[in-house]
Amino acid sequence: MQEQYRTIARAGVHETEVNRSRFLCALAPAATEQEAQDFVARVRKEHPTATHNCFAYVVGADASVQKASDDGEPGGTAGVPMLQMLMRREVRYVAAVVTRYYGGVKLGAGGLIRAYGGAVGEALDAVGTLTRRRYRLATVTVDHQRAGKLENDLRATGRAVREVRYADAVTIGIGLPDGDVAAFRAWLADTTAGTAVLELGGEAYGDG
Repeated sequence: MQEQYRTIARAGVHETEVNRSRFLCALAPAATEQEAQDFVARVRKEHPTATHNCFAYVVGADASVQKASDDGEPGGTAGVPMLQMLMRREVRYVAAVVTRYYGGVKLGAGGLIRAYGGAVGEALDAVGTLTRRRYRLATVTVDHQRAGKLENDLRATGRAVREVRYADAVTIGIGLPDGDVAAFRAWLADTTAGTAVLELGGEAYGDG
C-alpha cells in the first residue's frame, strides 16, 4: 500500500473562458470507478446542450485506474491533458469533467490541450487538496471510569478518534500511523495504569 496519497478537499466547479469558449471543470471525489462513471453521467445530464463533456479520472492510491475521454474533440486534445494534469498534481480518487460551450473561435490542437489541462489545474487550485496517510486501525478497550479522560487525552494529542462505543466496557476506535504503534502502546499503558487493551486491526487511509 502507498504510505499516503493526495486527493481533492471537496467537490466543486470552476469556470474559465478561452477565446469566448466557456470551460466548466467539475471535480468530485470518486472512491471507485463506478462512482467516477456515475459522476460523469450526472454532469452530462446537467449540460445536455454543451458542445463537449470531456472527462478524466484516477482511482486508487497507486493510480491503478486511469481513464480519459475526448468526447468528440480531436484525439488527445482534451481527456489526455486533463488526465495528465491530475497525474502531475498527484491527485487520486478524483473525477474531472470539463464541459465546453463553444464560443465561435477555433482553438487549434495546442490551444485545446492548454485549455482543457488548464481548466483542471485551475479547478484543483480552487477546491484545494489534502493528503490522506495510511493508518493502522486500532481499538482501545477501557473501563468507564477512565474512558472520558482517555478520549480527551487522545483528541488532545491529535489522535484520529473514529468512534466510541459504550457497553460493559468502552471501546474507542482510532487510527494510528504504523510507525507510532509501539510508542502509543507505551503511552496507553502509562495513561491508564495498564488497564486498557489495545487491539490492532486492518489498514485504511485518513486525513493527515
